[in-house]
Parts: sequence; structure tokens; C-alpha cells
Amino acid sequence: MCALLPFTALVASGTTALLAQGQPALAAQLQPALVAPAIPARPFHVGERLRYAVRLSAVNLRGHGAMWVDGPQFVRGTETYVLHFGFKARLGPIKVSDTTESWLDPRRMASLRFVKRERHPFSSHDEDVALFPDEKRWSGADGRSGEAITADPLDELSFIYFLRTVPLETDSIYSFNRHFDAARNPTTVRVVRRESVTVGAGRFNAVLVEMRVRDPARYRGEGVIRIDFTDDERRIPLRIESTLPVAGTALLTLEAMP
Repeated sequence: MCALLPFTALVASGTTALLAQGQPALAAQLQPALVAPAIPARPFHVGERLRYAVRLSAVNLRGHGAMWVDGPQFVRGTETYVLHFGFKARLGPIKVSDTTESWLDPRRMASLRFVKRERHPFSSHDEDVALFPDEKRWSGADGRSGEAITADPLDELSFIYFLRTVPLETDSIYSFNRHFDAARNPTTVRVVRRESVTVGAGRFNAVLVEMRVRDPARYRGEGVIRIDFTDDERRIPLRIESTLPVAGTALLTLEAMP
């Protein structure tokens, strides 16, 4: 994706004349303003909200989750979409929850901030990371920091939205060095097949992709995430299957969408 390139707005034609007449104070008020270009068309938009049924295999937990887009919000002067993901599941006293947020610059498809809070039986995980794409670095609230190998970094949530912009050609394998943490690259995406999928929201033509992600802390090496997207221009995630520490396989299936 191209970097954000601000452009200069047109100035009122009278500015030059004002300067010539010795009115610098008034002319200064009419200096060119930097205006961001329009946001390109994306498969997602502010206001999109997807609801999911959740099942965790290891402890037979069931619950509900959602993915939605808020905004716009400004992060260090850049307009962003706020991506949200969250689910809760429970069986008696056993509870599992995951809340994730990503502040995504939709023009360059780069994340500027990432916050995650996971709660599982006998374990928990928290992240709060500021990303600085132009400086190719990131800094965590816990004191960790590092360099990025890309000027368009992504986190685990924004990567799913990024995948919705990828053509996903049949029998293709993609390799992306887009994770903000250099140690977690590359992410490999394989287009497995096109198929028909039935979920709570209905029956859809879908394209199944398999993501292999590097995350030593959570997967002890490599994790696999399988996603069925609608096989259309929206690329709505219909099914998301991944492995969670202790809780086993997590399966999210779409229940409702706009």
C-alpha cells in the first residue's frame, strides 16, 4: 500500500493581492492547508458490525462475540478507523474473554495503536502498543519496544481487515512481512479452496484461507488460523477457527451482519 501523501489545498486567489497590500496578518490566515486525500474504497466501513456465536472445544464453553468498526478517531494527527473484536464464553465458574482494539489508518492500511486483553483459565495476556509507521518502530506500555521491517505495520486484528482487501486467488500462497514485531514475520496465507458455507447468518459462497502466524509466546512457535470469507467484494469473515492457550480450538461463526 502507498504511504499517505498529503496534498496542498487551493488558496483563495486574493492571497497574493493581500500580501502585496502589506496585510501579512490577514494573509497568514489564508495560508495553504494540508488536506488528507479521500479514503479509498474498502470492503469495510465505519458502522459495520458482525455478530458471532463462539465455541471453545477444550472446556466446551459457548458464548457470543462481535467485530465492529468505529470512528473516525485521530491518533497523533492521523484519521483512523477503530477496529474492535471481542468475545465472552462461560461454563459455570469457567470464563474466557478476549477484547482487542486496533487503530487503523485506512488510507495506507497501517496500524497506529493496538490494545489487547485476554483472560483464560489460569492465564492472562495484556498488550498496549503504539506503532510509529514512518519511523518503523513500536513501543509497548510494558516497556518493550522494537524496530519494524515495514512502514505499513499491522497487528493481529488489523491483519484480518487487511486480508479483506487481498484478491485471494485460488491456489495462491501469499507471504506478508507486515506484523509490527519483526520477530513475528512472515505471515503466510494459503488460499485453500472455494466452498459453500452455512452459518447462523445464512448460506454463502466462501473462500477458505489458512494463515500461519509466528507467535512463540502464545503458540510455542507457529499458530494456524483458518478463516472462511464471503466470496464477494465485501470479504465478510464467516468462520474463524484458531487455537487458544488452555481453551483449545476457538470457533466463531457469523450470526448476523448488516
